[in-house]
Amino acid sequence: MSTEPVSARSRDPQTAVVAAVALGGAAGASTRYGAALLWPTATGGFPWTTLVVNVVGCAVIGVFMVVISEVWTAHRLVRPFFGTGVLGGFTTFSTYAVDIERLVDGGRIRAGLVYTGLTLLAALAAVWSAVWLTRRALAWRQA
Repeated sequence: MSTEPVSARSRDPQTAVVAAVALGGAAGASTRYGAALLWPTATGGFPWTTLVVNVVGCAVIGVFMVVISEVWTAHRLVRPFFGTGVLGGFTTFSTYAVDIERLVDGGRIRAGLVYTGLTLLAALAAVWSAVWLTRRALAWRQA
């Protein structure tokens, strides 16, 4: 336990980063949970919601990284809050892994393999496409 006064610890830059990530993570995870409530996956069904959430989240990550690294000098807490927190809480590797396990355990091995590969390819394509399109849009806007 620290012997520093509470006021000294609260000024620690790491405290603000951790708080930003936590608040962003809560918002992102709540949004993902809301998506699952709006578009539930039937028992034994293909996990389209998780796939779409992860692909959309990856596309937003692509746009966000271009904007904060090439266009806008963001406050030091924007990246931890939005990039790590919101988008980290919104996208979900754990649910993706559980979805694969459920498909395979349910005897749907082919669907599990398709889901595994499709998610990886679609997520990578989403990031790449979002980065490319964002850079093109910014170049067009500046021309």
